[in-house]
Amino acid sequence: MWGEATYRATRALRAEQQRADDSVQRLRDFVAAIQASPNGVILLDPEGRIEWCNDIAARHFGIDPQRDRMQHIGNLVREPAFTAYYASKDYDRDVKVIGRDDKPGHPVKLSVHLHPYGGGHKLMLSNDVTALAQADAMRRDFVANVSHEIRTPLTVLAGFVETMQSLPLDAQERERYLGLMAAQSERMQTLVNDLLTLSRLEGSPPPAGDPVDLGPLMAQCEAEARGLSDLLHPAEGKPQKLRFGEPPAFQLAGAAGELRSAVSNLINNAVRYTPGGGGIDVQWERLPDGRARLAVTDTGPGIAPEHLSRLGERFYRVDRSRSRESGGTGLGLAITKHVAQRHGGELQVSSQLGKGSTFALVFPAQRVRTLTLVAAAPGDRLNAA
Repeated sequence: MWGEATYRATRALRAEQQRADDSVQRLRDFVAAIQASPNGVILLDPEGRIEWCNDIAARHFGIDPQRDRMQHIGNLVREPAFTAYYASKDYDRDVKVIGRDDKPGHPVKLSVHLHPYGGGHKLMLSNDVTALAQADAMRRDFVANVSHEIRTPLTVLAGFVETMQSLPLDAQERERYLGLMAAQSERMQTLVNDLLTLSRLEGSPPPAGDPVDLGPLMAQCEAEARGLSDLLHPAEGKPQKLRFGEPPAFQLAGAAGELRSAVSNLINNAVRYTPGGGGIDVQWERLPDGRARLAVTDTGPGIAPEHLSRLGERFYRVDRSRSRESGGTGLGLAITKHVAQRHGGELQVSSQLGKGSTFALVFPAQRVRTLTLVAAAPGDRLNAA
């Protein structure tokens, strides 16, 4: 009888121990899951003291989980916005605060939300919303820039229309005003076309690998650049010196229209910003690792180092007044950068104030198709290998 009782007691103790072990394991799994969460998690007691936090929350607020345990959250998160939010006891919304790692060149924005639960405890969740805040700021800047770029020519057009409606003008004055109105209309059309191009590039998949013959493409870009140069710097003044290297002995797999737009933007930018008498050099080359590189080098005024990292942003201009005088929309480099990225390449910029700049498009080796001369009858032609 005593043996049976002992056996049953031992079995009950083992079952209870197993249940305790299972509970401990579930707790460990739960803690591991919270630690793996991309959000910061802090458990607060009814007085607002920290009972526990995961590693993400520790990084967000500079908390030491061991040292700061049972510290009041208000002593560690001193943002006025959070202090007011905590005191309001209205936790239906979140509050935005500055992260502990925030720096002038590296902003950090956090979203913090408190959730009360049993017995006055609170669950505090934090989320890094820096990227969202930057995207929202970029959207606001984009709308403001587009509005500004369109408002300027519209104001000019409206002024000329009002003048032509209210004043008697002779034929020569009417012709002059109509010419200026046409120029402003063309400016708005160019802006709209560039915006549509950017939208199409961002919303479509990368281009297929159809080989593009760069010879005719470069001939078109050269003719366009020389025409623009003659317009901006007539021969009787100080004409620019444009030098185009030999057509490359290779093709590029990609979208011909996109590549032409990117190359044309780089060359035309160099023409616009290089003063009369200056030089522009355009060269294709095959790099030792098989990549292809187009370099457009000018002897323009150059660009200060602090601007280089922002080139390629929509509407970003180093010198706004000169950009508008040259007829640019501020979207050319953004389009060029998107085209390069869609083809697996990159836009590289190097510059020195007072000495000029080099803008280069570099495409990966897998996009390059070597041209080989096929010896046959008199109809020999170049083929892509």
